[in-house]
Amino acid sequence: MWFFRLFLIFFFTAYIFGCAEKTTFSGKIITEEDLSNIKLLDKDDLIRRFGPPSYIDNILNNYFYFTEKRKVKNFYNSKIEYSYLFVFQIDNKNKIIKQEAINLLTENKHKYKNKETQNNIIKRGLIEKVFGGIGANQFPSSPN
Repeated sequence: MWFFRLFLIFFFTAYIFGCAEKTTFSGKIITEEDLSNIKLLDKDDLIRRFGPPSYIDNILNNYFYFTEKRKVKNFYNSKIEYSYLFVFQIDNKNKIIKQEAINLLTENKHKYKNKETQNNIIKRGLIEKVFGGIGANQFPSSPN
């Protein structure tokens, strides 16, 4: 009987608290409407309005702002409402010469999609992932 009561308490607790919707924002909270209604002139105006960028490409002098809104009901029911990447190209006089808004949910073939850093952790095997931190590591140039 106590097992049945414990099961009911657990079931109703999971039912009540597991269905509460939680909204999570990642990156800067900027929408595409905000970007279209604001005229930005230079780098100082950009940083004043949006804050520091998520990433700065120093070679091309691009400023990247990432924003995402995700709604989660429980661990298996997650929905991304929007995911944008805003790119501002700035010239050597700190003027904005190009701005671009990329919807990451719908646009799969933009020029920033395929540029990613190689991940060496994925290439490790299962045994190395589980037991990789155990034991002394020997360096190639160290004597035995």
